[in-house]
Amino acid sequence: MTPRIPIALVDDHTLFRNALTDLIALIGGYDVVVQAENGQEYVQAAANGARVAVAIVDLHMPVMDGYATIAWIREHQPQTRALALTFDKDDATLAKALRAGACGFLPKNVGRGLFSEALQQVATLGHYINEDLVERGMPVTPSAHEAARLRVVANLSPREIEFIRAVCHESEPTYEQVAKQMGVAQNTVNGYRENIFHKFEIKSKAGLVIFAYKWGLLAKGG
Repeated sequence: MTPRIPIALVDDHTLFRNALTDLIALIGGYDVVVQAENGQEYVQAAANGARVAVAIVDLHMPVMDGYATIAWIREHQPQTRALALTFDKDDATLAKALRAGACGFLPKNVGRGLFSEALQQVATLGHYINEDLVERGMPVTPSAHEAARLRVVANLSPREIEFIRAVCHESEPTYEQVAKQMGVAQNTVNGYRENIFHKFEIKSKAGLVIFAYKWGLLAKGG
């Protein structure tokens, strides 16, 4: 019998956690082993020996919020993947969650089908990908995503990828700091930014972070 995948729910709303627990039970294949009202409670559960494959984390909680919780998971539980949940859908929120270490991101009002898809992808692939295709009901497979990723990488120069990795660092450097890090003039960095934004229809730094995480451009050797 295939073992169930252990899940943690970290959210300060008890009714929402209970609803998610019921939904996960209906999906099958998962077992909610931790329910925590905030990140501090999750850290305590981990200290008590809880082993979690996927932590579903609300971004806005008292005591220890979702961003801090996800960052803690990245540092102390690299084997655990964090799926961020929030009512906020703006790019800045998503980018901040990804910088903290989230492997996926979903709005709290998402439907059962998309939630199941995201959970499955985070649990098996390590990240939630191609959310636009999923929302249209189109099939998403690892091979299709990798083929698309290769096309994206082929359309970027090595220096453009270096630029993306520098900009997307968790320290949130300015473009001036990126230029110093790369050892180039500010105008050169501006050129990298404008070229990438134009090629991929990116409109902001937050959008660039989302783009980079979606296509796995921050992985070493990517």
